[in-house]
Amino acid sequence: MKVLIADDDIIWRKLLAQNIQKWGYEVVAAEDGQKAWNILQEHGAPRIAILDWQMPKLDGVDICRQIRNRLKLPFIYTIILTSRDTRDDMVAGFESGADDYLVKPVDLAILRSRLKAAERIVKAVPPPRQIPGYQLLGRLGAGAMATVYKARQLSLDRVVAVKILPKKYCQMPEFVERFYAEGRAAAKLNHPNIVAALDVGRHGEAHYFIMEYVEGHTVHEHLIKEGPYTEADALAIAIQIAKALNHAHQAGLIHRDVKPKNILITSKGVAKLADMGLARAVSDREAAEAEAGKAFGTPYYISPEQIHGEVTIDSRADIYNFGATLYHMVTGKVPFEGPDVSSILLKHLDEPLLPPDHINPGLTNGISEIIELCMVKDPKKRYASTTDLIEDLQTVAEGRPPMQARKLIDLSVLTSLDQESKANESEGPQNNGSLMMTPLFWIAVVGWFLVVVLLIIVILQVS
Repeated sequence: MKVLIADDDIIWRKLLAQNIQKWGYEVVAAEDGQKAWNILQEHGAPRIAILDWQMPKLDGVDICRQIRNRLKLPFIYTIILTSRDTRDDMVAGFESGADDYLVKPVDLAILRSRLKAAERIVKAVPPPRQIPGYQLLGRLGAGAMATVYKARQLSLDRVVAVKILPKKYCQMPEFVERFYAEGRAAAKLNHPNIVAALDVGRHGEAHYFIMEYVEGHTVHEHLIKEGPYTEADALAIAIQIAKALNHAHQAGLIHRDVKPKNILITSKGVAKLADMGLARAVSDREAAEAEAGKAFGTPYYISPEQIHGEVTIDSRADIYNFGATLYHMVTGKVPFEGPDVSSILLKHLDEPLLPPDHINPGLTNGISEIIELCMVKDPKKRYASTTDLIEDLQTVAEGRPPMQARKLIDLSVLTSLDQESKANESEGPQNNGSLMMTPLFWIAVVGWFLVVVLLIIVILQVS
């Protein structure tokens, strides 16, 4: 696969080219932005582009914007390269349409792994396909599992989002079925805090899913750009998403992938839950058994029971995902980090959660209690329903303590103390009996007997 390296610094250009060629890629180089843009418009152009932020004639971010708006071009995965490690630069890079971002000096091991990921995505993303009745306006995002476009629905003259399944998955019945299942699941829901499903179908070899277009940003984008939310803002979003989950749960569906990237915030501040790709009916025993032993979810937010691939997963898995997401929103950090997926999953299973107010001391006890209760490893000890969760979120937002959480915590403490008391009572007599049965007990008795006998003999001899 061809990789374009565009950088006006000849040293970096050569260093990157030498290493990328060693990894088996064909390298094309450009010393300025205009030359890079010309190369990308040629037939058979590179599908991965590493673009320096600041270059003569055309900046890397300008190239990203042009790529994003040229649907006639094949999908090009773009990596912005910069020597300035600032949040503003990172945000500007991503907002321009860049797919990745690296800071000089580049860690070559990280670059190699990013290139492998880019190659997988490039191979998965299909060329733009026109869907009858819709005019594609631009690419909103692309991943290994789907590409999403902004489009105009011609019959109603409205802007919508169109998700298209990658060509390679169109030949795999299980992926096609999951794609349509997402549409069916979303179609069952009608709630102001859930992205609406409008249509799902097929045109030629293309499977598409039409949904409401949300003008705004994701919680994930806010965390990158602004850092953690204030407690008040986080609670305002959390209440809306909890209501969305409550609506889904009442319809018999569990989402299973609540995370910052799946929460959209409109320009008016309305939060909307998106992506029902992993949703399924709680009552769908056949699907549950088919997925048994498989971990479906996102590693940073996944619940312990999802990791185990348990058949009886229910709405409490969503509550754990929700708690992990809210944790990230108010602390700026995910609950558990690690060098690889396996280590993160193990921490969800075994490692105690660092309370969120230990990271952000400005948080109230109330929101910390809610998050910790959502993220209890045993589902039986979490909130039993999103109804109770919503009640606590609203009371904390009003400055009052989370009574549902405290009832559960108090009950848990009382149960623990009662069990401990019973254990102590049952162990007491056994300990006395077992002490008399030990050899040390009888050695001590014999020792004291001998001491007493010796004292009597000494007293008799003296008298």
